[in-house]
Amino acid sequence: MGSNDQPLRIALTAPDGKMGLAIALAIAEDPAFAIDQDQADVLIDFSVPQALEKSLGRAVAARIPVLIGTTGLDPAADSLIAEAAKHIAVLRSANTSLGMAVLAELVERAAKVLGKGWDIEIAEAHHRGKADSPSGTALMLGQAAARGRGIALNPEAGRDGTGLTRGEGAIGFASVRGGTVAGDHDVMFLGPEERLILSHRAESRMIFARGALAAARFLADRPAGLYSMQDVVGAL
Repeated sequence: MGSNDQPLRIALTAPDGKMGLAIALAIAEDPAFAIDQDQADVLIDFSVPQALEKSLGRAVAARIPVLIGTTGLDPAADSLIAEAAKHIAVLRSANTSLGMAVLAELVERAAKVLGKGWDIEIAEAHHRGKADSPSGTALMLGQAAARGRGIALNPEAGRDGTGLTRGEGAIGFASVRGGTVAGDHDVMFLGPEERLILSHRAESRMIFARGALAAARFLADRPAGLYSMQDVVGAL
């Protein structure tokens, strides 16, 4: 697969989608990769939840790794991904930016060190066409914070009304939709008389495309199992 003198061949589940086009552009800029929809070394799926089962089936049948970047997946998708990961390498991530992978590590560390006496709020902004809320990336960051605290994530999202109370130890979410925002995320640790804010700003989809290619390179030689972008960053 993708030896030093041969490019790593990438197949795209949704080549005409926004991320598919961005990945194709990133591949055009990097001779270490090539698009091959028929004889691929790695399958990349940034599409819609309804396409997940077909993508996993295709990857398992071909015995090639698959990167799942689709967001808005329901709990049934977890079982499909877990089953596929018994046979092939599967990397699932709501955000393939390398910077975001580092941010998730920082969030987990901060949550562990600061403890439950600090409130955690996650604010995110995306373009007007994004269909899911909170964003998959925001939920990923919430999971990182929950791991740091040693708890299960039970998000407080979409607060509205009067007489509201904040749940003790809750991790809150707020979403903004509009314009052409590629993705803004702020994780706020709100403590007594001080605040720590960890932020990431995506300026274009190309950061996700380049990160996806780094993830594909990582996956190419991995045994069956479920991987994350933290594994990719750890291997750099």
